[in-house]
Amino acid sequence: MLTHQLNLRKPLAFFDLETTGVSVIKDRIVEICIAKANVDGTVTVKTRRVNPGIPIPLESSLVHGIYDEDVKDEPSFKQIAKSMAQFIEGCDLAGFNSNRFDVPMLVEEFLRNDVEFDLKNRRLIDVQRIFHMMEPRNLGAAYRFYCNKELVDAHSAEADTLATLEILDAQVKRYEGVTIKNEKNELYAPIKNDMDALHELTSSKLVDFAQRMVFNKDGVEVINFGKHTGKPVAQVLKEEPSYYDWMMKGEFPLDTKRKLTEIKLRNFNK
Repeated sequence: MLTHQLNLRKPLAFFDLETTGVSVIKDRIVEICIAKANVDGTVTVKTRRVNPGIPIPLESSLVHGIYDEDVKDEPSFKQIAKSMAQFIEGCDLAGFNSNRFDVPMLVEEFLRNDVEFDLKNRRLIDVQRIFHMMEPRNLGAAYRFYCNKELVDAHSAEADTLATLEILDAQVKRYEGVTIKNEKNELYAPIKNDMDALHELTSSKLVDFAQRMVFNKDGVEVINFGKHTGKPVAQVLKEEPSYYDWMMKGEFPLDTKRKLTEIKLRNFNK
């Protein structure tokens, strides 16, 4: 039996959601797991798959491994919403990156299905926030981890530049040939001492540096913000010609405007 040693005055419900996507408004839950850490040190776990009522995009299925066929006979969230709310009644909430995604998504699903879910008297604990606070992901931390050195004169251009060079050299030595699992649960070695491979790994999805546009899994440039998120740029420009003028007159970086213009010229000035 799973137990814990947390000092609790009331139960703490850890939870994680798998969803059809990352939009709190448009997307839906396909799986929910709640591990309720009880005051007596015991843990009660409930896991439930959910029929989202909308198709699960392939790119989402490749991440969490849940396909339309897997949930076609499962209950809707509306059918389980009241029982889930009762299970975590009186609990504080915890998760990993939960304040930015899981909590807003869960609250939205409850409200969408007419189940009142009030956060006023609940403590919210985001484990990722503690992780990032205690194990910083900055240049000095990377230098300490990979090179076993303290970064002297941090934030001077030369010290930061030379440290970055040393870090990449150490990363390649450490990780080259090390296998990890991809979204399809297949083993592969992502790190190679080859700049084409490292570019592909770290920067290949960039269209513009502000990331207002990115490449999707098919290599097509798509909008990465606002109401057209996920739509091909060329499609948006064709269906809504005024969108180009709006972006060109808006407060966007010159690089973003340049890339948008390149896409427009490439698709409509042939």
